[in-house]
Amino acid sequence: MASLSCASTLPWTPASYPRPSAGRCLTASRRAPSLVIVAQGKVKKYRQVILTDDIEEVGKKGDTLKVRAGFYRNFLLPKGKATLLTPEVLKEMQLEQERIEAEKKRVKEDAQQLARVFETIGAFKLPRKGGKGKQIFGRDVDKKLVTVPEIREIGEYVAEIKLHPDVTARVRLNVYAK
Repeated sequence: MASLSCASTLPWTPASYPRPSAGRCLTASRRAPSLVIVAQGKVKKYRQVILTDDIEEVGKKGDTLKVRAGFYRNFLLPKGKATLLTPEVLKEMQLEQERIEAEKKRVKEDAQQLARVFETIGAFKLPRKGGKGKQIFGRDVDKKLVTVPEIREIGEYVAEIKLHPDVTARVRLNVYAK
């Protein structure tokens, strides 16, 4: 940024340059304004960023990290893997987190309501092809969602259905032969 000063060491004498008034400068009247160079402030070595993708050995999506400025400038920014942590981005991230929490709460409440329905129904009747006596032919059940005891005979059994990581329902099964 240039500043008008009479103490300049660079001679500059164009014809259109106005002469300084008598009160402003006591030195030679044909001196040009000096060029003032303002040194940059201390460069930040670290940046606060939010990851927009999972990066191996760095972090997962949504993590806030303090990374070196060169790593951000040369790797994360060009590949679109992170954005600077600004108040606007932080506020947006908090709103998204609140939305996710509300969705999780709604899903859990739905699972609890479904568990109450299963438990009030009482028992389910399952007709199966039977063999000799009380033996029946079984079917495969997804063991991640339903915990069923070994059903090899006709009778009453209790099964647990996993509706949500925090919600399970107990259901009675009455198994009879066709």
